[in-house]
Amino acid sequence: MLIAEPRRTKSLAKRFCEIRSLTESLVKPLSAEDQCIQSMEYASPTKWHLAHTTWFFETMILRHLPGYNIFNEEFDLIFNSYYWGVGIPMSRRERGILSRPSLKQVLEYRAHVDAAVLRAIESDIPADVVELGLHHEQQHQELLLTDIKHAFWMNPLKPAYSMPAIKTLEDNQPLNWLAFDGGRVEVGYRDEGFSFDNEKPAHERIVTPFRIASRLVTCGEFQDFIDDGGYENPLHWLSDGWTIVQKDKWNAPLYWLDNGTIFTLRGIKTRVSSEPVTHISFFEAMAYASWAGKRLPTEFEWEIAAQKEDVRGNFLESGELAPKSAQADGHQFFGDGWEWTRSSYEPYPGFKPFDGAASEYNGKFMVGQLVLKGGSCVTPEGHIRPSYRNFFSPATRWQFSAIRLAEDI
Repeated sequence: MLIAEPRRTKSLAKRFCEIRSLTESLVKPLSAEDQCIQSMEYASPTKWHLAHTTWFFETMILRHLPGYNIFNEEFDLIFNSYYWGVGIPMSRRERGILSRPSLKQVLEYRAHVDAAVLRAIESDIPADVVELGLHHEQQHQELLLTDIKHAFWMNPLKPAYSMPAIKTLEDNQPLNWLAFDGGRVEVGYRDEGFSFDNEKPAHERIVTPFRIASRLVTCGEFQDFIDDGGYENPLHWLSDGWTIVQKDKWNAPLYWLDNGTIFTLRGIKTRVSSEPVTHISFFEAMAYASWAGKRLPTEFEWEIAAQKEDVRGNFLESGELAPKSAQADGHQFFGDGWEWTRSSYEPYPGFKPFDGAASEYNGKFMVGQLVLKGGSCVTPEGHIRPSYRNFFSPATRWQFSAIRLAEDI
């Protein structure tokens, strides 16, 4: 365990305040009614996100400290997500029925826990536990925005989360192919500082020579797939994907409207052909790659390529809240959209979960999921790195999920 030193303590307290304050600033455009709704099982109400991230700090840190006064014992019943080791979680699909506690009470809960964590940071509390809580909070900042976007999409009025959409100009950048020799390469997190348990240990993989696209697939390119009957040709689809296409009548990415417009967090705007296509499932990404005569990269190929890039791009801090066209001054590897890979989400050789209650954080989901890389337009910038492994089930579409192509040499 890491022990807080004076300089680190000051920096940690500052980051704690900044990250917790950012979460509360993200909910300011929302009414109390907005913050109660749950549009589907895999999304959560905004108010629940505010409370759950607070419960995480209270449960993982504060409950173990002498003299801490638990804010409300009953909150364990409703704000535990999936930590069976500390209690019985409420059914995920029922989070939308929680009209109580009120938003005012949840904000009071946050203030109570914030004050206690700041006091604990001044003591000898292990800094790595606080870091885990902060990165957990940043994950929920992204989820808060993707979840409210889906909720507003389900509303017939299609309300905007924030200001009206800014007019975006076309910026067509050519797709270039970046070549890599492959061989024996090292992947995984190997630096000092925080990482999630699923990023470690760093280890070697053997990769054959490959090429990877310099940018994400665009809306215009995906429209070509649609116009060529991509959603009607079973030869491009995995069997489970084709079943969903037939059952749910998919014919375009989520949030696309029939009149050449797209629904965004800033409302309805004209769809820009040079912007990355997002909100697509793994099945759609695979079908597009098949149609294009290419494939998706493995997570290891993506990481090898990304290690040569600066971690910069269109993140939450840009304020765009939507993907942007690739820029001429670099390759589009970070931000804009989480990139599906062809890799199953599995433990690395020698994987060890976090200690204690946090051992349930990642490892229990290592089956039936695919790895995504790179972050999105609503991912906090300081939260991402080349080794970061996001994961979702293959039919997921409500996240800002995108496509990058690859091919063998």
